[in-house]
Order: sequence, then structure tokens, then C-alpha cells
Amino acid sequence: MSCFQVAVLASGSKGNATVMRCEAGMVLVDAGISCRRISQGMERLGLRPENLTAVFITHEHIDHVKGLETFVKKFSVPIYASAGTWRGIKQTLPRIDLQLCNRQILAPQTEITLGGLQVRSFATSHDALEPTGYTFRWKGHAFSYITDTGYVSDLVKRELEGAEVLVLESNHDPILLKNGSYPPPLQKRILGTKGHLANETAGHLLTSLQNLPRQVFLAHLSQENNTPDLALSTVRGMVQQQRPNTKIQFYVTSQEEVVKNKEWEDYYEQNIFE
Repeated sequence: MSCFQVAVLASGSKGNATVMRCEAGMVLVDAGISCRRISQGMERLGLRPENLTAVFITHEHIDHVKGLETFVKKFSVPIYASAGTWRGIKQTLPRIDLQLCNRQILAPQTEITLGGLQVRSFATSHDALEPTGYTFRWKGHAFSYITDTGYVSDLVKRELEGAEVLVLESNHDPILLKNGSYPPPLQKRILGTKGHLANETAGHLLTSLQNLPRQVFLAHLSQENNTPDLALSTVRGMVQQQRPNTKIQFYVTSQEEVVKNKEWEDYYEQNIFE
């Protein structure tokens, strides 16, 4: 059992947003779907956006900030991002009123504490101004989030070490990508060190960790160049082959459906019968 309840409200090239809750607080990672969808997704989980401890933005691309313009008008929740990401957000969302934002800057490789929740930001490798991933720690437990990166450095691996729950990009299958409809420049971008992680790369990352997570959400799947079954079979197969004694509960995220871990179900059932 994990102490983290994690629900991916949406994940993919059309929009990304994830909710994590533990006893120390509740956070939203990315707001790349409409504010209405964020609110509706949270309401289905019995949550309200105004009760969020904070929002953390990984980078400024529209599929990670789409709902932010409306969100800041409705809610005064603190929003954390790197200085570069804030500059990028202003470019991506030129109509956003930064005066309305409860705007906070969290530089990569920096740690803050919100209540009892420790949050560490780390640099990722993507074609954005200052992209980041995040690790959240509480009482020795850790939840990490990393998508939109074409390369995983040893530094990032150290940041992910010890996470019990991990949201991990498994964007594409290189063969599907190369044989698909994307033009060569876009293929080159995706395959590059500032692009996106392939299924096999995600698998290699997992097997390189000394302590593997108990739960892994495969995230940011390409609808054109991947399938849920292919992502799962590739990553899980590599783990089973290289770390056969390790048991991981895998969840494959969706662009349209909320995908939540077992801890949400256990919490829901517990509260129904109280």
C-alpha cells in the first residue's frame, strides 16, 4: 500500500493534469486541460480545486497549461513553476493575467516544504524554456512525476530513486513513429534528447533504479505512435526480464478517462461504510 492517492485526470499530447493527495496535502501537477475538466475530474473524486495545497507546472507547452488562464481567475491556489516556465507561460497564454496568479518560482534542484510535504524540483530535457519534474516526499515516502523529456540524466535517476509511486512518460514506439504520418522534422524532434521518452527508454529507466516503485503510471502516450497495450507490454516485459523478482502495479493513463491508483478505491470504499 502507498500513502499517496494519485489520479491522472488526463495524459497525452492534448492535455495533462494529475492530482496527488496524502495526509500532508493535495497538489495538482500541470493544468493542460480546461479548468472545467479539472474541476469535474476532481469532483468525481470527491475533491474541490479550491482545497488544493498548490499547483506545480512542469513547462509552458499548451498541453500542460491550457486551463491555467481560467484557473487563476477562479482559485487563489499557489502555482509553482520555474522562472523560465513562467516566461514561457506568458508566451503560450498571452492573455493570462499574471497579477491574478498566486505566482511562485521554484528553481530546478530546489526543495521547499508546504506543511509537512517536501517538494523538490529537478531539471528535465525538453524543448521548453526551463522544464522540470517533481518529487513529493512525506514521512520518508516519495511520489515522483516526470514526463516530456527526451533524455534521463544520472541526476534525474537519483531524484527518482526511492519513489513508491511514479508517473513516467512512455510516449512512443520508435518503429510506429518512423513508419507513421509525422513529417521527418517532427519525428526528429520527438526522438531527440529534448523530445519524448520511448517505451523502451522508460523501461530502461525503471530497471536502472536500485529501488523500483511499487506503482507506475505510464503517461503521455502518443495517440498516433503508441498504443496502451504496446506501452504496457514493452515496459512491463523489460522489468520482468531484467528484474524478475520485482512486482510493480502498472497503470496506463488516458487522454479522456481518469486513471487512479488502488488507494483512491480503498479510500472511497472506506468512507462509504463509515
